[in-house]
Amino acid sequence: MADRIDVAEALKGLPLWRAHGGERPAIERRLAFADFNAAFGFMTRVALLADKVDHHPEWSNVYNRVEVLLTTHDAGGVTGKDVDMARFIDSAAAELGAK
Repeated sequence: MADRIDVAEALKGLPLWRAHGGERPAIERRLAFADFNAAFGFMTRVALLADKVDHHPEWSNVYNRVEVLLTTHDAGGVTGKDVDMARFIDSAAAELGAK
C-alpha cells in the first residue's frame, strides 16, 4: 500500500489542481477541451495509463468538460500515485489543448 501524503503537500507541485471540498482527502481538476472528441481522446489516453498502473481516477464527462478526482482508496487519501497521475493528466491535457 502506498503511503498517504498531506493534500497541501501534494498540491505544491500541481498548480492546476485544488483540494477536494468533500469529506475525504483528494485532489481535483476541471478541464475544458475544444469539443467532445478532444475530451474523449484525453480520457482514453488517461484510461490507458490508469489501467497499466492499476490506479483509476474518479471522473465525469459532459461534452467538452472533464472533471477528475484523485485519491488512493486503499490508503484512505492522497498518495504519490495520485501525484504521478495528476502530472500525467496535466501533460496529456496540455498536449490536447485543455483549458
